[in-house]
Amino acid sequence: MFSFVKIVKKIINWVSRVLYRIVFWFRSNEIDNLKSIAKEIDKKNYSDLSDEELALKTQEFKSRFENGESLDSLLVEAFAVSREASKRVLNERPYFVQLLGGIALHKGMIAEMKTGEGKTLVAVAPAYLNALAGKGVHVITVNDYLAERDSTWMGKVFNFLGMSVGCIHNNMRDEERKVAYNCDITYGTNNEFAFDYLKNNMKMSEEEIYQRDLNCAIVDEIDNILIDEARTPLIISGSSNHSSDLYAWINTLTKNLNESDYQKDEKHGTCHLTSDGVKKIEKMLTDDGVIDSGDTMFESRNATLIHHLNQSMKAHFLFKKDKDYMVKDGQVFIIDEFTGRIMSGRRYSDGLHQALEAKENVKIQDETRTQASITFQRFFRLYNKLSGMTGTAMTEAEEFDKVYDLKIVSIPTNKPISRTDLPDEIHATLSEKIKAVISLVKKCSEKKQPVLIGTSSVEKSMIFSNALREEKIAHKVLNAKNHANEARIIADAGKLGSVTVVTNMAGRGTDIMLGGNAKIIVSEKIKDLENESEIDSITKQTIQEIKEEKEKVKNTGGLFVIGTERHESRRIDNQLRGRAGRQGDPGKSKFFLSLEDDLVRIYAGKVNTLSSRMKSEGPITGRIVTRLIAKVQKNIESHNFDLRQHVKKYSDVQEEQMDSIYRYRMELLKNYSKNIWLDLVKNSIEKMIHDFLLKDEDLSALSKAIKDHFKLDINFDEIESNEITEEFLVDYIFTKVEKSFEDYISEDEKILKMSKIIALTILDEHWIDHVEKLNYIKQGIGLRAYGQKDPLVEYKKEGIHAFEEMLGNFYLDSVKAFFHELSA
Repeated sequence: MFSFVKIVKKIINWVSRVLYRIVFWFRSNEIDNLKSIAKEIDKKNYSDLSDEELALKTQEFKSRFENGESLDSLLVEAFAVSREASKRVLNERPYFVQLLGGIALHKGMIAEMKTGEGKTLVAVAPAYLNALAGKGVHVITVNDYLAERDSTWMGKVFNFLGMSVGCIHNNMRDEERKVAYNCDITYGTNNEFAFDYLKNNMKMSEEEIYQRDLNCAIVDEIDNILIDEARTPLIISGSSNHSSDLYAWINTLTKNLNESDYQKDEKHGTCHLTSDGVKKIEKMLTDDGVIDSGDTMFESRNATLIHHLNQSMKAHFLFKKDKDYMVKDGQVFIIDEFTGRIMSGRRYSDGLHQALEAKENVKIQDETRTQASITFQRFFRLYNKLSGMTGTAMTEAEEFDKVYDLKIVSIPTNKPISRTDLPDEIHATLSEKIKAVISLVKKCSEKKQPVLIGTSSVEKSMIFSNALREEKIAHKVLNAKNHANEARIIADAGKLGSVTVVTNMAGRGTDIMLGGNAKIIVSEKIKDLENESEIDSITKQTIQEIKEEKEKVKNTGGLFVIGTERHESRRIDNQLRGRAGRQGDPGKSKFFLSLEDDLVRIYAGKVNTLSSRMKSEGPITGRIVTRLIAKVQKNIESHNFDLRQHVKKYSDVQEEQMDSIYRYRMELLKNYSKNIWLDLVKNSIEKMIHDFLLKDEDLSALSKAIKDHFKLDINFDEIESNEITEEFLVDYIFTKVEKSFEDYISEDEKILKMSKIIALTILDEHWIDHVEKLNYIKQGIGLRAYGQKDPLVEYKKEGIHAFEEMLGNFYLDSVKAFFHELSA
């Protein structure tokens, strides 16, 4: 019966995916629509206009938009103006395919463009067009360096056309952020924009708000931001009452565990005690006087202890240093598994980060309490228009469509791709794989062919670096330990004879050009020069040297990309592979695997069956390995997608409530008035009367409650008992309280401002408590499945009930605090 259900599920899943691909195939004619628009842009020629006349076109477009023309009707002319400006300012005239990508972005789609196709320039025309509406455009990228670089580089075009450009980065004051957000086009990272959204919704006055409404976003490396980073929410935290000593003590318990004391499941990321482990922990707890002899650790009063013990076990037995995190300057930093970059400002929640700090014997930061949080999935769906670019998106087309309602259009390359992708090669052990990689690097180095070695973690990058060093092969390493230099290292990765070891996709956003990246190399050479003639001379000389070197590199076969491990996602592998063969250049790629790789060891049981062949035949290469690994990757991608969808359904409950609270809070902040305050008062009275009637108490209890909340004496003796209804009581009490409020406000108008601050403060406090409560509900809701109830449905029910209860208590407490403050 079980196998039959499993087969049916597989068939349904297969049919749904086939139907999706059919729908997606019918969408493929979208490229023809883009081409017809691009041809119209090609017909527009503004080369005869002076610089001043070209710049004045911006004001003309704005006036036409204000007079009722749509942005779509301005597209052809605006793109043509932007194209001419790019040519004059940057000496770069966008190719036809770059126009196609720009049109796709304006239409709210994802433009899949291969590495080296000039995506930075692609964003200029759609950003310019959408900025004409005067509501701001956000150009979002993956790190501060790229945001700063692109805002300066592309900003020259926008400034030429009369548009203002800003850039958001770390350590900016609120006043500076406000200036940047008020620009026509604002560059920054996804983290900065999302954190600013949360911070905006925690401000206590309208003047402190610096981020405008979320109008239009163009996201570079959109797959990395909207999918890879979407699993971890951004959190703004405040201090908690939990003691840091707890983590150090629990860490000592965990360090005494042996392999027989616990079981770990790397595939699902779980770790739990065995019966031997439970006995050992209970003995240690008994010795420390935490539990009595003979008692079990699984008492409800020990829930916090068990939770932190589980987190400590995760930290020790599942999280690996220099793969999942790294220690730098006495702090634990999370490493982005997809890019190898440090995730600045991000910490694991629920005590896991503190457990890692205890494990690594660094200062344990105080545990925090979530004040505000949001996932990138929710944040980016808040924009009125969303679009993006990446070199690899098609493998995630279904998720982009279902989660973000984003269509993908594959833009053809400017020149045909001439890269050769060699079949995978799998070895029995890691050491054999390392030898094979080094052997290939030697062959490439003999003819001075540049090599890029992609690794899955900081730890692995250092393993290959050490192996290269032993063979006396000069090389550079780019990982989370030196990511500050990534642009410079990547700039040299295409030079003759260079060998570069990178962690996953570190260096995304900077092209690897054969012979070297002229822009970066030239800017490095002239940064300290002031003499214009000397600058011009060095620039020309350097560019000529790079051109000559490029031809030499081409003769060696171009950049050789070596993947030392397959990632769970095909998309990450494709990104690495795509570093070679940009703009029609020659290049090669090859992936090396071993049976000790995490992907093979944990997931690929069928690949492990090849081990017997390896003993007699040695390493196996060919399409059989590539196909097997691709099948494993597809299964993992499908599983991860389902997992993200499951998490999304739960997070949507909280984030929908957050949207409601933030809208209400912004109304209080921006449009606060006497009427809004009186609505608060009436809502609090309705809550009070509702609770009073539920308790079925006499009117004297109600009089006492009114005295306590409103500092107001109300005598119900004069009212006939047959007149007393819920509606009557609400209106009667509200009239009395309103008059009392009028008496206060007539004396001092500042009282209204005071009531606003009180309302905002108490709303924030109740919302923080509510988020914590939702998290507790979510942790235990899965047990409802044993009672034949859908945990998600139950979570929604409980969430709605808790939300309504929170609002009611907010009304009561804010009004009570106000009248108590007045009478103090």
